Amino acid sequence: MSAPELEVRSLTTRYGAIRALRDASLTVGVGEVVFLIGPNGAGKTTLLNTVIGLLRPTSGQVLVRGEDVTGSSPDSMITRGVALVPEHRRIFADLTVKENLMVAGITVDAATRERRLAEMVELFPLFEKKWTTSAGYLSGGEAQQLAIARALMSDPEILLMDEPSLGLAPTLVDLVFELLGSLREQGRTMLIVEQNAQRALEIADRAYVLRSGEIIDQGTGAELRERTDLVSAYFGSQDT
Repeated sequence: MSAPELEVRSLTTRYGAIRALRDASLTVGVGEVVFLIGPNGAGKTTLLNTVIGLLRPTSGQVLVRGEDVTGSSPDSMITRGVALVPEHRRIFADLTVKENLMVAGITVDAATRERRLAEMVELFPLFEKKWTTSAGYLSGGEAQQLAIARALMSDPEILLMDEPSLGLAPTLVDLVFELLGSLREQGRTMLIVEQNAQRALEIADRAYVLRSGEIIDQGTGAELRERTDLVSAYFGSQDT
């Protein structure tokens, strides 16, 4: 049996004396869309930041295609095919849409970068009109699309996303989930933190439920949608 695309083994991460993530384990298979859901402060963002190397774990392992990459830097993770769409987007407001994408494509050669720029325009049609617009003038939905496109510029084999629909109007939430569905159809492997659990479970292959830094449940999207006890206790309009 082949190794999972991404595996987290007994991961514990602390902020000083506070244990934010406790002995968490999960797997993401090739082409799977896996969601992390749960209440505010559950440790979902901490898990993603530990995987990508922004935080160092106290104990446990992160493996990419069977290789132990625990504690690797974010730059190193990009070279291993792992990219993060961070919470609150964190695009460069003073740079244009094109410049944001060019910066994100700095790890590849010029020809590859130009090809991926063209692919981003095809995937995100709004960029054609916003190409020279400073990112600071984009709407929330436009900025979120740019954040996702920026991560895709490295053509990652594993895409991590932190709250892609957070703070968006309902029509823009629909747009984001349509995009996630499109990426899923392309076979993109994704691990996504999402506060809109009901929508997440509609497209999830599998999901893990976090509470107080611990994974308390897991299952397919269909299985967890039927768990009314989980829906009423932990889901709703809660943030990370």
